[in-house]
Amino acid sequence: MDTRIAARPGSGRDEHPRSVRSREWTDVSTRNLLTDTPELYERRFPDPGRLAARWTDAILRRHRAGPRVLDVGCGTGRDAAWLQAHAAREVVGIDTSAAMVRHARAHHPGPDYRLADMRDFDLGRVFDAVVCLDSALLYCHENADLAAFLDRCREHLVPGGLFVAELRNGAYFLQGAEGARPEPEPRTDTVVRAGVTYTSRTTLWVDHTAQLLRRRREWTSDDGVPPRVQHSAWRLLFPRELGYFLDVAGFDVLDLHDRPGPRTDPPWTEGAPPAATGHGDRLHVVARRR
Repeated sequence: MDTRIAARPGSGRDEHPRSVRSREWTDVSTRNLLTDTPELYERRFPDPGRLAARWTDAILRRHRAGPRVLDVGCGTGRDAAWLQAHAAREVVGIDTSAAMVRHARAHHPGPDYRLADMRDFDLGRVFDAVVCLDSALLYCHENADLAAFLDRCREHLVPGGLFVAELRNGAYFLQGAEGARPEPEPRTDTVVRAGVTYTSRTTLWVDHTAQLLRRRREWTSDDGVPPRVQHSAWRLLFPRELGYFLDVAGFDVLDLHDRPGPRTDPPWTEGAPPAATGHGDRLHVVARRR
């Protein structure tokens, strides 16, 4: 998978031009069976109430963000489409997965979906807010990747524009919390799509030296396809560490907390105030461009 895909401003098609930067990026490819099969992704992670999109809109309303929104790591497009259709937002979504972008255009129309690298995109316009949900930010494994991503976000925001992210909390995993300890057996999940039953066996472990949460996932199915083993990883960031990166990139942190959010237990509900804690398994950050 080409992780240096960029979208030219005003282009009506997906292109793979030369990067505007000369450095060679760390491969942060997120490709796996779920990203290659968006319909399977939506069955495995259903969100019929669009909780993530509604949480995002509540944050944007609370901080009086304007209507122009960039969704980085938009995936299947269901959150971007909800924000445009139900919250009167003008949304552009970018993702590195061509399959996800095609699915978003076909099944969740409305926003302008682009194929782009989160560290090296140049859309030729600015936004009132940039949102980055479901730990997409953590595919920036190296410090240089994260700094480049935040630089791109700042350049695409108006002065005073918002940056909103929802991600795994490194403090939870790196402190050795009970829920973050290696499990003796892989976690097993099953999902059915088009009459085929897919079973995944997932093992997570912390690579302390690289400060990564690593995952091994084996997929089997009852359609005769051989088992597939796939590996992925997420950067683990402490709350203060993330705050430092944002400050250096030219942002003032307005809110940094662990709950409630769209993926916490219990989940966020309309009107719920942010907690003053940072030890849970999710992290939610709101920052303003200086």
